[in-house]
Amino acid sequence: MATLTTADPPPAVPDRALPPVGIGWRQPHYAPLMQQRPRLDFLEVHSENFFAAGGAAMAVLDQGRAAYDISLHGVGLALGSAVGVDAWHLDQLAALVQRVAPVRVSDHACFARAPLQAGGPVVHGADLLPLAYTDAALAILASNVQRVQDRLRRPLLVENLAAYLHWRDDSWTEPAFFNALARRTGCGLLLDVNNLVVNALNAGVEPVAAACGFIDALNPGIVGEIHLAGYCDSTTGLGGLVIDDHGSRVHPPVWQVYAHALRRLGPVPTLVEWDTDLPPLAVLLDEAGRALAVAQAVANGPAPRTPDPTWERACTVA
Repeated sequence: MATLTTADPPPAVPDRALPPVGIGWRQPHYAPLMQQRPRLDFLEVHSENFFAAGGAAMAVLDQGRAAYDISLHGVGLALGSAVGVDAWHLDQLAALVQRVAPVRVSDHACFARAPLQAGGPVVHGADLLPLAYTDAALAILASNVQRVQDRLRRPLLVENLAAYLHWRDDSWTEPAFFNALARRTGCGLLLDVNNLVVNALNAGVEPVAAACGFIDALNPGIVGEIHLAGYCDSTTGLGGLVIDDHGSRVHPPVWQVYAHALRRLGPVPTLVEWDTDLPPLAVLLDEAGRALAVAQAVANGPAPRTPDPTWERACTVA
């Protein structure tokens, strides 16, 4: 695998286009990336790190957006919370979107806001807690997603979780739940392939088949971005769980499922995430190069499903 640098020629592009590929841009890589200016299609940052109106962080983001498209990925909206979305948080996100004009805005299908006791003040759990796949949870999630989209005046991508528990009253399959959410609100799915594999491993089922089955159950056109990352196989500890820690290279089953996703969904924008135990920038760029190599192999093979252009159109609307 070759590391992407500014000296590298662009990959050979067949008749069918390759997906835009980006990386998560974290603080240790701010300066190296701006110095090297590698060939990347976009950078993704955590929205909450840039809620301050000015300062050093915003100055760095301004430099980044001058050189690359920016995707904003949030971790704090808690879209599945029955108490609703925090108004201050949404205000800050709306101001950031207005300033940055990102190519995509996303957050997670989770809850994190609730009172500790009935009638008490609402607290934020600072975690991504899994939703029940029920009619009631869908109604809450759809209402909150619609509120965010109305405020931002643009569609939102909602990410599937790596979840370490499930609810007894689940009445929807996860893909059907996201299909219904997209139909109700016009939002899209941020498809985290690593999370699909982690969930399958923790469920004790064959991960590639299970993850590919999830993808096959999605309605065409709802996936607006794909995430790839590493996981920690701690099956000898931590209760025998595989943990979605974003702290290593992408594992082989995830690459297999990613190739299937591209065949099924077309060249969807793809991000490589790395959030813990950050390596040198060259390692992350090497993973981005691997994603391009997988996409190239898929593009040279049998024709994939033609991607729905809805997301490209919708995300250009002010």
